[in-house]
Amino acid sequence: MPITLDTLRRYAVARSLFTPTTLARAIERLGFVQADPIRAPARAQDLTLRHRVKGYHAGDLERRYARLGIEEDFFVNYGFLPRATQALMHPRTPTLAWPKARLAQAHAVLDFVRAHGVVHPREVDAHFAHGAARNWFGGSSNASTQLLDDMHHRGLLRIAGRMSGVRTYAACEPRAPLGPLADPTQAMDALVDVIVGKYAPLPERSLGELISHLRGGAPQWADQRQAAFQRAKLRLATSRVDGVTWYWPADESPASRRYAPGAVVRLLAPFDPVVWDRRRFELFWGWAYRFEAYTPAAKRVRGYYALPLLWRDQVIGWGNVTVSGERLKVDLGYVAGTAPREAAFGQALAQELARLHTFLALPAI
Repeated sequence: MPITLDTLRRYAVARSLFTPTTLARAIERLGFVQADPIRAPARAQDLTLRHRVKGYHAGDLERRYARLGIEEDFFVNYGFLPRATQALMHPRTPTLAWPKARLAQAHAVLDFVRAHGVVHPREVDAHFAHGAARNWFGGSSNASTQLLDDMHHRGLLRIAGRMSGVRTYAACEPRAPLGPLADPTQAMDALVDVIVGKYAPLPERSLGELISHLRGGAPQWADQRQAAFQRAKLRLATSRVDGVTWYWPADESPASRRYAPGAVVRLLAPFDPVVWDRRRFELFWGWAYRFEAYTPAAKRVRGYYALPLLWRDQVIGWGNVTVSGERLKVDLGYVAGTAPREAAFGQALAQELARLHTFLALPAI
């Protein structure tokens, strides 16, 4: 059976929105869950997991983090990933070496963390009084927090958990080079496979861009990204459709009957793997979706935190969801101007709103 854009779209939706499972298995299957601090009506990681974890409630990932065998770290973006995947990127060697004064600060903080087990940034700041520092976007922030973040990125510290959303830190055990693999080539190929496993099917350009994002997770191998891209193109399944070359795991067949999206409505997180790749989004659905939380209000087209609205295998619009008191407010917009008229859509939408109420621990509709 020939591969068409319709085939790839159905495959993309169905393979990502798999049958809900346990939280640990969902994270393992996704390979990586992107995080975002905005809560509208919940954080992106929770909005992503609610479709894939049985009985999931907002905040479950944070509450169960310490028991899950996962880590917060930078991959192609910042988020949550299995420890085995994180180990592939460490020990991480940043592009810029620390000056002696910064190195001395880090060693002093590391000794403090080891002595106390788990620390809150407030404790570190109270003990060392590092003061304020200029952050990456030109503002001022706590210097101790910046140092802890930098130490975490370099693999000296790990995220032990969160207190009211604030990360707490613990010291890392010394790491063996390259984790469980023998050389950087194997590690890079394994990291690329995680990318493909999460975001497939991928247009060739999107695959290349995602591999380039590994410069954040594995900066020590930045010069190996192009070679990893070329190896990936040789081992992955591929097809050229309407002038675009696509890639997906070699052991999967997009034309399989197992990839058949059901008659379900879903409000997806802006960073959900189904909609993350905006290039693929426009190829599949023919309109442009943009994340507008950081866009000036007067210039927003669809809203501060518009959630793509998926019906079967079509993203037909978006929804802005807010909670006031214990009441859920949902403002929907449709690309076609109006909602589908079929009764099945109305029923499916009502079911999705009921799931949102349960997820947010709101009174039933």
